Amino acid sequence: MQPAPPGQGERSGRRGARADALPAWLGASVPLSANLRPLLRWLWLRLQQGFALEAERRRPFLWLPIAMGVGILLYFAADREPALWAPLLGLALSGAAAFMLRFRPLASMACLAAAAAFLGFAAGVWRTADIAAPMLERPRIGKLTGFVESVEARNSGARLVVLMTDLANVPVDQRPKRVRVNIRQGSVAAGDHIVATARLLPPPGPARAGGYDFGRDAFFRGIGAVGSVSGKIALVPAPYPMPTRLAIDVMIDRARNALTKRIAELGGGQGGAVAAALVTGKRGLITEATNNDLRAAGIYHIVSISGLHMVLAAGTIFWLVRALLALSQTVALHCPVKKLAAVAAMVGATAYCIFSGSDVATERSLIMTLVMLGAILVDRAALSMRNLALAAMIVLLREPEALLGPSFQMSFGAVAALIAFAERWERRGRSEPPSALPWPLGPIWTAALGILVTTMLATAATAPFGAYHFQTFNPFGLLGNAMALPFVSLFVMPAAVFGVLAYPFGLDWPAWALMGLASDVVLKVAHWVATIDHSTVTVAAFGPAVLGCFAVTLLWLTLWTTAWRWLAVLPLISGVAIAGKPERPEILIERDGSGLAVRGPDGRLAIAGKPSRFVLQQWLAADGDSRSPDDPTLRTGVTCDRLGCVAQTADKRTISYTRERLAIIEDCLRADLVVTAIPWSGACKARLVERMALTRDGATSLYRTASGWSSRTSEPDAADRPWSRRREPRPAEPATRPAGQPATAQPASAIDSEADPDIERLQ
Repeated sequence: MQPAPPGQGERSGRRGARADALPAWLGASVPLSANLRPLLRWLWLRLQQGFALEAERRRPFLWLPIAMGVGILLYFAADREPALWAPLLGLALSGAAAFMLRFRPLASMACLAAAAAFLGFAAGVWRTADIAAPMLERPRIGKLTGFVESVEARNSGARLVVLMTDLANVPVDQRPKRVRVNIRQGSVAAGDHIVATARLLPPPGPARAGGYDFGRDAFFRGIGAVGSVSGKIALVPAPYPMPTRLAIDVMIDRARNALTKRIAELGGGQGGAVAAALVTGKRGLITEATNNDLRAAGIYHIVSISGLHMVLAAGTIFWLVRALLALSQTVALHCPVKKLAAVAAMVGATAYCIFSGSDVATERSLIMTLVMLGAILVDRAALSMRNLALAAMIVLLREPEALLGPSFQMSFGAVAALIAFAERWERRGRSEPPSALPWPLGPIWTAALGILVTTMLATAATAPFGAYHFQTFNPFGLLGNAMALPFVSLFVMPAAVFGVLAYPFGLDWPAWALMGLASDVVLKVAHWVATIDHSTVTVAAFGPAVLGCFAVTLLWLTLWTTAWRWLAVLPLISGVAIAGKPERPEILIERDGSGLAVRGPDGRLAIAGKPSRFVLQQWLAADGDSRSPDDPTLRTGVTCDRLGCVAQTADKRTISYTRERLAIIEDCLRADLVVTAIPWSGACKARLVERMALTRDGATSLYRTASGWSSRTSEPDAADRPWSRRREPRPAEPATRPAGQPATAQPASAIDSEADPDIERLQ
């Protein structure tokens, strides 16, 4: 029965009245006119019909991982570590309420959603407690002793992850469990127990307020310090036998390094380096120039082992095993060949994940692949939104922190868009005439169209997440993917599977040579696309609210199947409107005070001091500024001498960056804002941002207000989480102290201003 149009008279009869009646809460809370009431009644009836159809198609289940994600976001929004019993109690009560209200669908679904949110919250608490380990509190230089867990060769030196057994002058209860260090010389292997002089720093916080938190990421990776090794590395006897789990990891890492070296040598050049990264996950041999070309072409994801590689590897194994079994008539007629091939693909995908290092993104891709292949074993469709929801729930329960990272967001967003399109494509009418193109033009045209459509969908689904995390958009990513992915799918990954199978027999060199040649073609495509003007567009950073609008748009559009899905245009318009007017800071100050950026009269940032290159890149990208850190115009409008620098904002406020103590007193009298890397507790007429405040609060952003500036810090006082740096209490007002009084807080030498965190782009 079609719903009544607006204005049609009310139905008579008890059943009709109940169907048309507005809910009591709506009728009581909204003043309704005579003309508005029929319209709202009609919309309410359409909503009921749409929800009933969604329930009939079993779509409400798909919103459970969304509810879990809300619970995880609430966990990370807490300003201190929550207790575990609270979300568990909420989970039990919500589950009991859902069971008691099982005959009232809407109420039961609401209780199930609440239970999923409590489950996500509890997963976050449990995960943090399970992985918690000390993090270095301040920079240190001293003897480091420990087992080498992994070695990643680089073009200059190597990167080590060391499981600590001792750190000079650091108590056991404050010693990090593992550290990550770079070496420029010397040769060590996984499993060696080494001693060396290391320069270690706490994992740094965000380069700007609201930016990427490397410290939190390092905490969940189990890394408590980063740094570099200076001098010789010596092998020493271990104080205790190597743990079994570490011995297994060491064996795998040595095998990975040996295969990486062989593939890189046989593949040759950067093509061989990319081929090795696709097989073993070791990306250290890829140069930064190659990485930049891949990013500009929108195909950097091919060097990060994730969903694409897992599906191609598992698909190749699935096809190979199924084809071999089908050669036997007896096996083909009496055995479930498809299921046996699915089991072989599951084993192969698991081995691929383990051998490639079991990175976070790789493990998530493995879970998704196992769920899809498991559906074949129970005679279900492999590609379905329910399987994607199950995979998301497993990943979120195992790694709740993954929700905050770009890898999870981009991979699940792309797959959701592709599956939603596939579902609608299958339900389309079958009345289209067959293609008039002769063979093989017909299949080639179909394959080309499929690559084009899927690339467009994946690009549109992942673009908001890439813009939020990296402040870049690659408008020619569609071109790069359309040209490069056929080589990856048809040559690179099949050759990788055959090469791994032939490796134990020593007959693998043709596969690696083919991989190197195909990878060279991909790199040439990437370089050509990267040379096109505006291949990389820098966009101004937008806040979590905008990302939330885009995420709701994607979820609403892909999870609904009725016409109500077109309401996704509302959050989309809201997100675009807010992102179109980003709130840019007036002043950006580095976390150690080594430099700052001032928005000049021309609206662009000007640099004072010597901020690190990485931090400067982050500032420019977040501001939507495509200039490089070496651009001479970054110093325009800033006057400097040996005592410091002076700049002016658009509203003629004077900003002083001071290098000497004596200059602080003078600048405090004539400037509106004084920034210094020197600890200072004396009186200051101007607003003062000095070393002690930056040590406590981290990177600071100042925004223009009528009365001065409002500030946002990367490590606010209210935050007290296991991955937060331990800070000293905020001192009393400095105006009560006489000018020139020496500071009693941490000295300037305690913080290394030259350290740059080695942060990888996560894609």
